Amino acid sequence: MRIKRFYHIGKVLLQHGLDDLIPKRFRPWYVGFARRCIFWIPNQHKKDTQGRRLRLALEALGPVYIKFGQMLSTRRDLLNADIANELSHLQDDVPSFDSKIAEQIIKDSLELSDLSVLFSEFDEKPLASASIAQVHSAKLKLDKQDVVIKVLRPNIRQTIEADVDLLASVAKVVQRWLPDGRRLRPVEVVQEYKRTILDELDMLREAANGIQIKRNFEDSDALYVPHFYSDYCRKNVVVMERIYGIPVSDVKALHAQNTNMKLLAERGVEVFFTQVFRDSFFHADMHPGNIFVSTEHPENPKYIGIDYGIVGTLNKEDKRYLAENFLAFFNRDYRKVAELHVDSGWVPAETNIDDFEMAIRTVCEPIFQKPLEDISFGNVLLQLFNTARRFNMVVQPQLVLLQKTLLYVEGLGRQLYPQLDLWQTAKPFLERWMKDQMGPKALYKRIYENLPFWSEKLPDMPDLLHDSLRTVKSLPLQSQMQHEQYMQAVRRSRKTQFLGQVSLAITLITCIFALSERPYYEVLALGALASTGWIVTWYKVSNASQ
Repeated sequence: MRIKRFYHIGKVLLQHGLDDLIPKRFRPWYVGFARRCIFWIPNQHKKDTQGRRLRLALEALGPVYIKFGQMLSTRRDLLNADIANELSHLQDDVPSFDSKIAEQIIKDSLELSDLSVLFSEFDEKPLASASIAQVHSAKLKLDKQDVVIKVLRPNIRQTIEADVDLLASVAKVVQRWLPDGRRLRPVEVVQEYKRTILDELDMLREAANGIQIKRNFEDSDALYVPHFYSDYCRKNVVVMERIYGIPVSDVKALHAQNTNMKLLAERGVEVFFTQVFRDSFFHADMHPGNIFVSTEHPENPKYIGIDYGIVGTLNKEDKRYLAENFLAFFNRDYRKVAELHVDSGWVPAETNIDDFEMAIRTVCEPIFQKPLEDISFGNVLLQLFNTARRFNMVVQPQLVLLQKTLLYVEGLGRQLYPQLDLWQTAKPFLERWMKDQMGPKALYKRIYENLPFWSEKLPDMPDLLHDSLRTVKSLPLQSQMQHEQYMQAVRRSRKTQFLGQVSLAITLITCIFALSERPYYEVLALGALASTGWIVTWYKVSNASQ
């Protein structure tokens, strides 16, 4: 099955001529010769642009590859315009499946004899279509509310599982044979990715995630989350409020309504850091197809987020290390950054702190106090990779989702407001968060949260204190008894060892007597004595082990 899928992937790549995307300097003569030998798979898209060929190939390969294209589409600073524009279609304009199939899935999932039972209107033409599902607009019959119905693509799980299993096989080879294999931890990364993308196939989980984030941002001026009709949500169907806004990628439309682009970009940073550090629950699929901007109050713009199938979480330890790293980074305290990486185990304990500090300074210092438009992201990324390799920095699979989301945020910031100073925007938020976590307010909050537990245990405190004091009082006597037991065990062990040594000596003498033709009764007597010694030794050892 994996070999068949691997062949299919290679066939699709060659049919779309993606081998032409590799620069000629990286294509030795034997690669070109091998390509000519595979004459039965011709390039069927010679007249298409490179961007269109790449997009069509990713669409043909399925969800795992489409998501990769979605992530690339946000990096217009790394791609030429043709490829970036074509990949942007993968955000919400993937070829749809038959609407009749979608209608049947909705009826079966919601146990409806006909859609008109629940919906007064239903648009057969998909409103949007993405890698995992497609969306149809409708109107609820009960309250006349405009809604959208998101329907999971049929048989999508089998395709995803096949691709992820193939990735897992490749990851095992990479981890075993590549020099950086163990450091990159590809097997763990693929396992984390598999868990994430399979979770996205459960629409009930998506609805729960959306409801949670909506509650987190209930009174926010920065983010609006549409209402989920949980009574009509199933594993493969979700019904939610229809939102009306401008796609965040449509910069021209945002300018046309006089949107405050600086404030919009800053609120994007605020939403990201709030979700990560305040809530530890963040939208991890923030490509432009899932982000809109409200048309109300363009001078005070608000984001509208959809598609909560993929969310990330952080434990307290990782969150604290990240916050301290960010703050040290913003304050240009590179030694603190280096020490935190060692303390957290992200780099080996034997790392030379001075060398590591200088390497971090070399990468970071040139990008400070610069707007996003003046920072070469590709150059920074290359230097980070080289630094990670040099100091054997280990990839943290639990942070991959966060890193991907940060790439989305930085890419969106470049498109919306290139003059944005990302560092100065984020620094005040993190300083406030650290103060809330470590100051008097945080101490009071922890005491207040634990107060019910402590009040429940308070009546038992006198008895517990009395028992503890009795235990402390008896400690010297217990220690003396344990010492005496230990010494007795040592004496028994020494006696047993001595008996074993005597038995061994008698056994050797018996052998010597037998070889020197001594009288047989002497040999028998010594042999009996040695056997008795061994039996007694074995008995003592057995009792000691029990």
